[in-house]
Amino acid sequence: MRPSWDEYFMRLAYLVSTRATCTRRKVGAVIVKDKRVLATGYNGPPKGLAHCDITGCIREELNVPSGQRHELCRGLHAEQNAIIQAAVHGVSIKGATIYVTNHPCVVCSKMIINAEMAEIVYAEGYPDELAELILLESGIKVRKYELKDEVKERMLV
Repeated sequence: MRPSWDEYFMRLAYLVSTRATCTRRKVGAVIVKDKRVLATGYNGPPKGLAHCDITGCIREELNVPSGQRHELCRGLHAEQNAIIQAAVHGVSIKGATIYVTNHPCVVCSKMIINAEMAEIVYAEGYPDELAELILLESGIKVRKYELKDEVKERMLV
């Protein structure tokens, strides 16, 4: 069966997330405009630095709850890496949609707002109320992609 555009791009986001080396959560992001992929990103450390699955997780060692103290992480989030990838390659993401496996945190939300993206489509939640509030205030369209059981199975295949 041919997937919808939402399913297609969300499946790509999940595929991208498989490259993540975070030991706590694997997240993928795909930036799309006019049904074309502009950039992708997954969570992990800056280029050339050791990955967290090798160095260990500072946040885990300090028992930092998910959604808090982002500065205590060696890695960048998937959304940040996708935005940076677009910038490095000179690709405008103004007016684009970002498909993300998890709802963006407040830092990523601020970057998405300033990049002038039009829409966020996410599959799973993330514990960051401030992110939800500023996105509501920003006017960016945010919608949860409802994963049906049969789609969940296809996402993981």
